[in-house]
Amino acid sequence: MVWCFVRYFLPTPSGRKRFNVLGAVDALTKELITVVNETTVTAETVCALLSKLAAYVSEGAITVVLDNARYQKCALVQAHAAALEIELLYLPAYSPHLNLIERLWRFVRKECLYSRYYATFAEFRAALENCLDTAHQERRLELETLLAWQFQSFRDVQLLPA
Repeated sequence: MVWCFVRYFLPTPSGRKRFNVLGAVDALTKELITVVNETTVTAETVCALLSKLAAYVSEGAITVVLDNARYQKCALVQAHAAALEIELLYLPAYSPHLNLIERLWRFVRKECLYSRYYATFAEFRAALENCLDTAHQERRLELETLLAWQFQSFRDVQLLPA
């Protein structure tokens, strides 16, 4: 049994504010394209990201890998992607390990959130935006290994008898 005569109080934020980041990682350059807001992520937010991607890529085909969120599969998003000539590729359900952006979000949480306290929402938002804006330059080597295309294919596999 442990007893202490000094009481420690840890500061915690009061209230709840949201900071939503919808992002896409360029699989070759590891650069991040984001759309941020403080409300909710909707189909309009996804359309804004697709427009930003179309402006970012001047030539060549664009394929966006998405999970199965409802706001990403709706008719509005599919029509907007078709108008911008962007191919939408949906991952199988329950497979976040195949999505490169999930690896980036884990990196951002580790860098900005774990064991860190921000007194104000503005400080929290600034820390996240700074991490997202500079990660592909300052932490390039770490992102190269984290966002590597190391997927195993099971086509033409020779099976050995047991």
